[in-house]
Amino acid sequence: MTPPDATAVDAEAGGRRGAERRTAAVCCGAHVLHDGYSDLLYVLLPLWQAEFGLAYATVGFLRMLYAGAMAGFQVPAGLLSERIGERALLALGTALAAAGFVVAGVSTGFWLLGAGLVLGGLGSSVQHPLASTLISRAFDGSRSRAALGTYNFAGDIGKMLLPAATAALLTLLAWRPTVLVLSVVGLAGAAAILLLPRLPPKAAAPAAVDATAAGMARGAAGGRGFPLLLGIGVIDSAARMGFLTFLPFLLTQKGAGLPTIGVALTLVFAGGAVGKLACGLLGARLGVLRTVIITEGGTAVGILALLPLPLEAALALLPLIGVALNGTSSVLYGTVPELVTPERRARAFSVFYTGAIGGGAVAPVVFGLFSDVLGVPTMMALVAGVVMLTLPLAWLLRPTLLLR
Repeated sequence: MTPPDATAVDAEAGGRRGAERRTAAVCCGAHVLHDGYSDLLYVLLPLWQAEFGLAYATVGFLRMLYAGAMAGFQVPAGLLSERIGERALLALGTALAAAGFVVAGVSTGFWLLGAGLVLGGLGSSVQHPLASTLISRAFDGSRSRAALGTYNFAGDIGKMLLPAATAALLTLLAWRPTVLVLSVVGLAGAAAILLLPRLPPKAAAPAAVDATAAGMARGAAGGRGFPLLLGIGVIDSAARMGFLTFLPFLLTQKGAGLPTIGVALTLVFAGGAVGKLACGLLGARLGVLRTVIITEGGTAVGILALLPLPLEAALALLPLIGVALNGTSSVLYGTVPELVTPERRARAFSVFYTGAIGGGAVAPVVFGLFSDVLGVPTMMALVAGVVMLTLPLAWLLRPTLLLR
């Protein structure tokens, strides 16, 4: 047999690395924008409450409109991408998210504002399942966990940048022109996705590798691994969204103004970015169970410690809460490819994000009702209790992960 030409091998390896870089650039860039869009709403919600005279439950309803639309289209987005391609759908979704902020920016009433949030949520629904699938496809094997951790870290960069930029713009402009400026960023992002070089097509893995991976996934999951992981994701997301939605109102009660709230959210998301990277590495070393105990236990303790603190001390604690609050999700997302066969990953990511984001969509309304009745501080203590519900599920998940 003729040995392979070294130049051809080097060219193939270089082409593969180039495809990986393109995929990472597109997916991480989209994650920065879409997660930033989702979380800049936390800066705007207090302004909308004041302008429209909203109860806390109604504030939660506004957050639910965006997150609910984003959750509800996850699975259809995965199926639609099989027809029109990931890049085209990712660009279309980004443009639609920007259009939603255009509608919100020109709204003069509550329901038109809500319609803009629904439209924006529909646009953002395509990013998570498509980008996660592209990343896990481009970086196969054990490298996919690290690549997904980097991808998740990029989302936290967006959570830091866009809320901070929104708070800064609001010192210069009213909220409507601020939202319109932010929509231009999204339209530019959609154009960039279309102009970048073509993403690599789905590659067929060797039959022996597929058979081995399929057997490992069936054995490891045991029929219940993925549902347990999904349950942890739903509870984790619900608690995180409840905390973040009403954190600005808790800080307002401590005397914070709008610029301080913007700084506070940036501190939380900065800690979350560190948590995504650190906990991804921690999960690989300690396993899912120990990492979930550390992050979720730390989240509950941090929330309870935050409640009695004065504003300055609360701000100092927020980065640590952010580390624990966002750290769990990095471990959960990185575990999805290990519990399903390769050919089912796209739909598995869609289902996982549907459940997680859906839990986060409903949570602000539920916690808003408790806030109206019990007050924001008591509701935050309830969030800390909900976080601890993930621990028994993580314990049940442990035997399935030991089979890997």
